[in-house]
Amino acid sequence: MAGYGRRGRAVGRTGAAVCAAVVLLAGCQGIQDGDSPAGDESGGAAADGRAAGPLDNPDGTKPGLAPVTGEADRAEARELIETVPTRGRGPRTGYDRDDFGYAWMDTADGVPLARNGCDTRNDLLRRDGQDLRFRSGSDCVVIAMTLADPYTGKTIEWRKQEAAEVQIDHVVPLSYSWQMGASRWPEDKRERLANDPLNLIPVDGPANSAKGDSGPAAWLPPNRSVRCAYAVRFAQVAVKYEMPVTSADRRMMLAQCGG
Repeated sequence: MAGYGRRGRAVGRTGAAVCAAVVLLAGCQGIQDGDSPAGDESGGAAADGRAAGPLDNPDGTKPGLAPVTGEADRAEARELIETVPTRGRGPRTGYDRDDFGYAWMDTADGVPLARNGCDTRNDLLRRDGQDLRFRSGSDCVVIAMTLADPYTGKTIEWRKQEAAEVQIDHVVPLSYSWQMGASRWPEDKRERLANDPLNLIPVDGPANSAKGDSGPAAWLPPNRSVRCAYAVRFAQVAVKYEMPVTSADRRMMLAQCGG
């Protein structure tokens, strides 16, 4: 898909398409103040020195989700979000996770990291984690790491024995995509969406559970500093897969970036 244009830079960037707070905020409560952009870009974000901003990471192969800072980048973010079409959210009837392929398949051709001998979940842990430890005899299966979680701003010392402490979030939830047209997609396109690094971020487990299949109008990361970045990533996935979002979701996405 063609890039969305931008002052000489965006086309290159978008060549690929382009509550308990965490425990105290829940669902919509997590964004009661989310209709205006975050003013403090430091906002408690866990900084690991590696996280890439979404505008500099159009294929999702770089780690993390760094804040979008500066008015020029926020303007670019709004420009991208405004290209996403809108429609009403359809019924969830017929949705089954298996319609998007078995979980963390390595054979979803057409996305980065496919067929590299390591399943999608471990690919993402390797992409975003630091101080990685692998299962004996493996350079794929991560059993321990340090994660700078963009959604909460926490640093998580993760061990496989407590696997649910870190979950892989589908930025655009699979059920959401089903209701926005994926029910009519060919199976291979659904498999790509489910395993595309652009749509996947390892995050705090409780935060991901609180999100469920919500769009941005109902849930945003508790960490305010990455809300514009999250909106951009949601839009990047929607553009790449030619998928609409609801009008309420697009309004909320624009608001996070000053629109």
